[in-house]
Amino acid sequence: MLVATFLFSLMGVCVKLASETYSTAEIVTYRGAIGVIGIYFIMRWQNGTLRSSMVTGHIWRGVFGVLSLWLWFYSISKLPLSLSVTLSYMSSIWVAVILFVTSWWKNRGKDVVHLPPHLVMSILLGFIGVVMLLRPTIRVEQLPDSLIALCSGFVAALAYIQVRQMGVAGEPEYRVVFYFSLVCTAMGVLGQFLHFNALSETQLAAHMNHHLLDPKGIALLLGVGILAMIAQLAMTRSYRLGNPLVAANLQYIGIVFTSTLDLWIWKVNLSWVSWLGIAVILASGMIASSFNSKPSNAADSN
Repeated sequence: MLVATFLFSLMGVCVKLASETYSTAEIVTYRGAIGVIGIYFIMRWQNGTLRSSMVTGHIWRGVFGVLSLWLWFYSISKLPLSLSVTLSYMSSIWVAVILFVTSWWKNRGKDVVHLPPHLVMSILLGFIGVVMLLRPTIRVEQLPDSLIALCSGFVAALAYIQVRQMGVAGEPEYRVVFYFSLVCTAMGVLGQFLHFNALSETQLAAHMNHHLLDPKGIALLLGVGILAMIAQLAMTRSYRLGNPLVAANLQYIGIVFTSTLDLWIWKVNLSWVSWLGIAVILASGMIASSFNSKPSNAADSN
């Protein structure tokens, strides 16, 4: 997960730079297409197969994953990288909440399930951290984009839980990532079709000529696809083999990576209140990963 988090941070840099030239739909398309090609060759190298008995699981993982990715890429293009990543990485708290609610629902009528104090504390700390981070950083017009980043984290949590369930059931990493990348590609192409359909022929020709002849843009798109593919494999493996709450918690290290990159590349220097807010969110993620093991065990048994 640490490897995945670092690579996702580098991918975020490529996405933000590429968003100056390409639309979100285009970035999503290339991110998925490169993953499909790369994973296919990895699958052939490992003598694997794309046949799966978990079609429904792959569909839901793809829907949740692409929706989260789309929202995240959009927020990256509009917000400082560290702010967008921090808000989307609230997913670890959402994972803890979803696992608890799932456990409560399955055991309703049998035992009285109380909300764990650690979970309550992590949710409150996470909320406080987000408020501290947003208040000194965003302008009024950035609030909708910040809420989009938060929604990205919630939808991502649903995708991570789906990844965990498929991994425990024996689905290999390459197959999970392949079908997710395939859905990415399909949804990205659909998004491009709708976008380009609204352009005139002159605008479309100018758009395509500029994009196809831009070496920097092509390099950034390749970076998005390759970094995302490797990071996705590493993340999927961590959710398959490890505790889902610990894996989700380790994603918070990405906030440190992206804040450093934000400061280095875009000279975005957050105030001390913002840095304190990031520290509070980090603490909330650690607390969320350490509360009752019952929800995690419930997830393992699925």
